[in-house]
Amino acid sequence: MSDFAASQQPALYLIPGLGADERIFQRLLPQLRGHAKVLNWIPPTHPDEPLSAYAERMAEGIPLDQRCWLVGVSFGGTVALEIARLRPLALVALISSIPGADQLPPLLRVIRATGVQHWVPPQLLKLFPRAGKWYFGIGGGSEYQLFKEVLRDQEPRYTRWAIRSLLRWDSRDIGPCVQIRGTRDRVFPAGPAKVEYLIEGGTHFMVYSRADEVARILNELTAEFTAEPPVVNT
Repeated sequence: MSDFAASQQPALYLIPGLGADERIFQRLLPQLRGHAKVLNWIPPTHPDEPLSAYAERMAEGIPLDQRCWLVGVSFGGTVALEIARLRPLALVALISSIPGADQLPPLLRVIRATGVQHWVPPQLLKLFPRAGKWYFGIGGGSEYQLFKEVLRDQEPRYTRWAIRSLLRWDSRDIGPCVQIRGTRDRVFPAGPAKVEYLIEGGTHFMVYSRADEVARILNELTAEFTAEPPVVNT
């Protein structure tokens, strides 16, 4: 077992959102207690690789007997929940994400019903970064610069697979999680279902823009590391 896995300090595995990487955690990581490791995306083996198989490959570096937190942002939350099926000692914290497929917002339900994702190229957003800036709640300055860099570096084959996987997600019998949502998230707006931590004014990009508040919440969770995972209805 690695030093990371064997440490008595809480271990956190951070999974970025669709097409993003460790850059979105650059403000968060220095503030976290314990040992944090970013699980960056790996290419799908083929366009129709099942999400469960993909999660199994993502989980290869997480020991079966390690108690840890899986912290997923947006689509990273979906993958975190799938990894938790395979790692029973893992607890899950979702940031700007949803705990089940039944909570897909209306826009994504329309996309799923019409199949529009099959004929719209995933790199289209690169041509309209200002539209994405509004939709994802990106501020100016370094936030917008980072967002444009993430868009520039997106790999179309992976992006297409990820969108397809989210829209096909079978979340039946998914495990419990803790939700950290923002009141101004246009991608996954908080609905009537219970949310443990609701950040006033937080957007879909709050893991970067509101890193101080997100870190405080995660540090509270890891401080209670010996507690049983909370029961959340999904």
